[in-house]
Amino acid sequence: MIEAELNEPQVRAVTAIEGPVLIIAGAGSGKTRVITCRIAHMLEKGIPQSAILALTFTNKAAREMETRVRELTGKKLQAQALSRLTVSTFHAFGLKILRDEAELLGYRKNFSIYDETDRMALIKESLRECRMSSAKVDLYALGQVFSNIKTGLARWTDNAKAGHQPDMRPVYDEYQHGLKVYNAVDFDDLLVIPLELFEKHGDILEKYRRRYRYIMVDEFQDTSLVQYRLLRLLASGNNNVCVVGDDDQSIYSWRGANYENLLLFEKDFPGAIEIKLEQNYRSTSTILEAANGVISHNTTRKGKILWSGSEGGRPIELFYPENESAEADFIASQIRHLMIMESYKYHDFGVLTRTNSLMRNIEESFLAEDIPYRVSGGTSFFQRKEIKDIVSYLRVIANPDDDVSLLRIINTPRRGIGKTTVASLNGIARKNRSSIWDALSRLNHARAEGQQGLFQDHKAMTELEEFTQLVENFRAEILERKSEPGRPWALSQKVRALIEQIDYWGYLVVEHGKEEKIARWKFGNIEYFIRMIENWERDPDNLDSGLYPWLNRISLITRDDGEDDEKGKVNLMTIHAAKGLEFPAVFIAGAEKGIIPHERSIAAGENGEEAGSIEEERRLFYVAITRAREKLYITSCQKRRRLQNTVDCEPSPFLAEIPPHLIEYHEPETAAADPVEAEEYFAQIRARFGKLSVSTDISS
Repeated sequence: MIEAELNEPQVRAVTAIEGPVLIIAGAGSGKTRVITCRIAHMLEKGIPQSAILALTFTNKAAREMETRVRELTGKKLQAQALSRLTVSTFHAFGLKILRDEAELLGYRKNFSIYDETDRMALIKESLRECRMSSAKVDLYALGQVFSNIKTGLARWTDNAKAGHQPDMRPVYDEYQHGLKVYNAVDFDDLLVIPLELFEKHGDILEKYRRRYRYIMVDEFQDTSLVQYRLLRLLASGNNNVCVVGDDDQSIYSWRGANYENLLLFEKDFPGAIEIKLEQNYRSTSTILEAANGVISHNTTRKGKILWSGSEGGRPIELFYPENESAEADFIASQIRHLMIMESYKYHDFGVLTRTNSLMRNIEESFLAEDIPYRVSGGTSFFQRKEIKDIVSYLRVIANPDDDVSLLRIINTPRRGIGKTTVASLNGIARKNRSSIWDALSRLNHARAEGQQGLFQDHKAMTELEEFTQLVENFRAEILERKSEPGRPWALSQKVRALIEQIDYWGYLVVEHGKEEKIARWKFGNIEYFIRMIENWERDPDNLDSGLYPWLNRISLITRDDGEDDEKGKVNLMTIHAAKGLEFPAVFIAGAEKGIIPHERSIAAGENGEEAGSIEEERRLFYVAITRAREKLYITSCQKRRRLQNTVDCEPSPFLAEIPPHLIEYHEPETAAADPVEAEEYFAQIRARFGKLSVSTDISS
């Protein structure tokens, strides 16, 4: 009965449960449904839950898979009904093996799993043990080297991949020793140690082979060599293994994924049945033809052509804006247009960028248009530490009783107000049931009256007084809108003066030591923040350019209030973060050479290195295209600001690979509005907002 709603290739994929099976599942081809139906089919055939192992890459995907299986098998109301079914990520499965076999491996049962913070601390300690200074080492890069060595992606003799740091081998050995001493493992160990266990202890391997007689792997193109070797050892006993993937969507080589595992699978499991899922249930035929046209230029791939039952579809709109600001404005205005004219909701839109750094102009335009959004796959511009610091200063100036913002900035930049002082302030505030600002005021008043206060740290008291005075001075200037001699008052000028007075640039330089490039990048974000305020002040429709309206618009547009509003939020994300998602309308921003494909890939290709890097960039563009269900917009700027310079841009070479008949070039709207179109436009508004009275006289 499960197969009733599946197409013919899907039915074959669900019912072929004996022997090795390779399912090539194109984008939007119902892959998740096939996997869950396959598990449900096994259970219907009497295969025990405990004999099935389904591996995927995220906890979210594992939970979704288990939920769908429960629904398909009618066991929704029984919490323990599928308790013996193992649906897990690779790392969680590795952890289970480590827990079961800890003592054999020389670990105590209660071993720790080091997160990135713990890992960095141990690397620092290992450097000290080797009499090396951590201040002179890029800890993140060194951590990546250690990961590459541990997972077999690099050897110490391979200086290029080992980070040109052969002298770090003793540090690595010390790091490994430290993990053992502290009864701990890191994230890589969750895969590497089970693999070593299976390779060295045949009896242990056989135990797991007897248990897991039917194995499935989702997103197989994203498996690393370590994960593949683990799978191969486990599955070789029974050969009942099914892997599901799409080499055209392999976009994670930078974290060890190897799409060539598809070829290794065919070699290691001869006679494997290959099933292709090519019918797409997501996108229009126009979008799929564009995607096929692009990906067909990759030479190392499994041949397939996606097709859709949804014939036709609107042309892909390609726009060449003058710069990144015009690009962002276009995206915001199109979202507004589609919401009014075609009743789209905010959550129907996906705005995709190659890198997180391309988002801030788009965020600014969304802010200007009051378009709510959420950021995935990166940090929102307003969530960056340097921006949150400055915004917190402004919030305290607007409302000194904002304890959260005040605690963030009371010692940022560092001004000698330590934890002991802050604890004393908290104590006074609790005692008086007041804000911390009130506690500050009480301390300052007591000192002015000659009283010693609650602690004797005179330096801290002086710093507290200076901090209080700083806030009060800027409260007077900003809230009372005092003008500077020779020029009118402007919020942006006051914010710049505040940043200079607290010497935030000096703070960034000290915080990042020799990494001045990072300090400059962060300060560049602050400069951009000031320009945002300037642009807002120049807006003729802005009737109040004071501090309160500015803070209110930031709060309203960036607040995380769930899905209370039925219109939701626009999804702003990197292309990597969009994998597996779909949206009725998609915007791909920054389709320019040097961005898509990334300049590193272009340089590698020109140097004859990593020939597959351009093909991976093309796969990334393919993934972006296939996120769209109904409408697809692509923007490619003529010029773009990079660091302090404005540079000319070339369109992405991938754009030329889209069949020309599928493209419609978007022209900026400069002509006067057509009266008939205008009447239709306002009729839409009246229909949606009922009582709203809108004049349609466009002659004035």
